[in-house]
Amino acid sequence: MLNRVRSAVAHLVSSGGAPPPRPKSPDLPNSTSAPPADPPQAPRSPPARAGSGSAAPARTVESRASFCRPTFLQLSPGGLRRADDHAGRAVQSPPDTGRRLPWSTGYAEVINSGKSRHNEDQACCEVVYVEGRRSVSGAPREPSRGQGLCFYYWGLFDGHAGGRAAEMASRLLHRHIREQLKDLVEILQDPSPPPLCLPSTPGAPGSSDSSHLVGPQSCWSSQKEVTHESLVVGAIENAFQFMDEQMARERHGHQVEGGCCALVVVYLLGKVYVANAGDSRAIIVRNGEIIPMSREFTPETERQRLQMLVRVYDLTQYEHCPDDVLVLGTDGLWDVTSDCEVAATVDRVLSAYEPNDPSRYTALAQALVLGARGTPRDRGWRLPNNKLGSGDDISVFVIPLGGPGSYS
Repeated sequence: MLNRVRSAVAHLVSSGGAPPPRPKSPDLPNSTSAPPADPPQAPRSPPARAGSGSAAPARTVESRASFCRPTFLQLSPGGLRRADDHAGRAVQSPPDTGRRLPWSTGYAEVINSGKSRHNEDQACCEVVYVEGRRSVSGAPREPSRGQGLCFYYWGLFDGHAGGRAAEMASRLLHRHIREQLKDLVEILQDPSPPPLCLPSTPGAPGSSDSSHLVGPQSCWSSQKEVTHESLVVGAIENAFQFMDEQMARERHGHQVEGGCCALVVVYLLGKVYVANAGDSRAIIVRNGEIIPMSREFTPETERQRLQMLVRVYDLTQYEHCPDDVLVLGTDGLWDVTSDCEVAATVDRVLSAYEPNDPSRYTALAQALVLGARGTPRDRGWRLPNNKLGSGDDISVFVIPLGGPGSYS
């Protein structure tokens, strides 16, 4: 059914050349053009100034782009310098100013101990509105904000050989997902089963591309089940593919090396979709039980590179308590921390807070980062058992599963 969209990407920029071009969505710019309007957000923490020297221009561009921290951290220039300090390795979290992340999500990060010049992880947390592009009959219609959908989005991106690819993916991947969902708005809002053939609209993105999810005469065999869930999965996979191709073009045009892994969570219409491409990991801790939500891997061949995994969790099937959480972490966390150790930290930290205290999830994210980083001792960072702590960048989201929240 969806075989043609299941070749999404493990590392969002490959080590090879650019793939064959596909039509670009009109709403999605190249990284060098102005982005489309999104919900208001705080100014992005500025990149650090590149030092003086005789570095090549391409490397200077990479240096400037690499040290750009997530918008929601709201770092001052002084905070930005602390975040870039390999010796101190201060843990960074959003300020407790009342404007919390959606769902009271917790977040914490720390830079590596000298593995790379800057923190090459990136993160994004957004509420994204999707306007339908056309009606189910295929007839164009005027956009109406009353007929759209919202999805919640979290993304962790672990950069390799530089931070530019991770920074670019953190800015654009959720927009690619939005673009892919535009054709599905009315279908997803209809409780009846989706049609086996999705009509095309002349001039719409994908109308001349048979590999688009809803391209012309896009009919699947009646022997294959088509569900709302499978359509969303296909849209997310398509978005990963378009993101990979866009970054390949940028890499070719700007001669900036590097790539990234991506771990993405989308909440839409009662279901949580977890897409992983690379060696980050997501688990649910529910009533003490550990539920793996991703499978990490480090591809060694081009065939392995073209892999990703999307798992779906239906929030409506369970009555979740405030201590049930979805934990996302880059490999800096999982290199030194097991699933069981994370679950034990979840229980220890959350039990120390009132269930309705929204700061408990940030405290948990900080505890997970600190536990993986360790403390400076014996000319290194050590865990309580004296083993080496993680020397990598560490980024963690903690998402409570009690239900959608909002910015206050």
